Amino acid sequence: MRKFLVAALIGLLGAAMHTGSAAAESPREQAYDLPEAGVFLEGIGVDQKRGVFYVSATNRDGTIYRGEFGQQQLEVWVGPRTGDNGRGIDVDDAGRVYVAGGPSAEVRVFDASGTLLAELPTGEAGSFLNDVWVGRDGAAYVTDSSLPRIWRVTQRGGDWVIELWRDVSDIITYTPPLTDFDLGGIVGTPNGRYLLTTQGTTGQLWRIDLATKAIIEVAVEGSPLVNADGIVLRGHHLYVVQNFSRQITKLRLSGDWTSAEVRDVLPTPADRTFTTAKIARGQLLVVDSKFGFPSAAAIGDDRVVPIDRF
Repeated sequence: MRKFLVAALIGLLGAAMHTGSAAAESPREQAYDLPEAGVFLEGIGVDQKRGVFYVSATNRDGTIYRGEFGQQQLEVWVGPRTGDNGRGIDVDDAGRVYVAGGPSAEVRVFDASGTLLAELPTGEAGSFLNDVWVGRDGAAYVTDSSLPRIWRVTQRGGDWVIELWRDVSDIITYTPPLTDFDLGGIVGTPNGRYLLTTQGTTGQLWRIDLATKAIIEVAVEGSPLVNADGIVLRGHHLYVVQNFSRQITKLRLSGDWTSAEVRDVLPTPADRTFTTAKIARGQLLVVDSKFGFPSAAAIGDDRVVPIDRF
């Protein structure tokens, strides 16, 4: 399976980088496999200091897998518990792991050993927590894909708190069905001033001022970023994983983060559904969820795929 995927991506990389940039490098042969079959993955968080990464599953009652760089096999890090769920993941400087709970409408926080530190429900019916990003201020910002909300997780005097940080409905229009996925991927700019978040239903990209909470739409050239899921920011380059559109789009953002131009588009294989990514050791670690297919991949299939940044 690995050779097939690498060959497919190499071919796609060679044929489809159609926006005028230099040819991309081919993916490396190192990839990461799950220890069991039938798992639908979703989010990924990277702990650069400890050389590990974490991957969530949507159909394993909140199971979280951990991988080590250079080791092919993932392992179960946090086991299943009825009612739990896992979507986006981020890791703070202390090695604490924040997991957005999707339909469980809560954020779980673990220490680096896997001990549960906090379990934080939003308490709002219909909430679907999709992605999480830990800011320079130490707070974790969480998108809600079903309700027009951004939540904030902080630790105050030893207690963990989740609170509504911004009701975005005055600026951002959610599509009516609660089953739609509106705001999804979220990252912060390197200067610590703004959040960037994508709206998968409409393909819009938004900039939110962390100090004033003001929201503006980022003007993106070309087609809307429909099916935008996870996003990755490196400097002023934003990588947008468009799951069911089966492509990863690379954007170059302006100095004030108000506009973006498409630099590259990488089509992804038709038998894969990539949901999100993180940058680690000069590569995009991309999660293959298998969403939209009748069953998840068998044991031995590559499910976290490194792609050299393009």
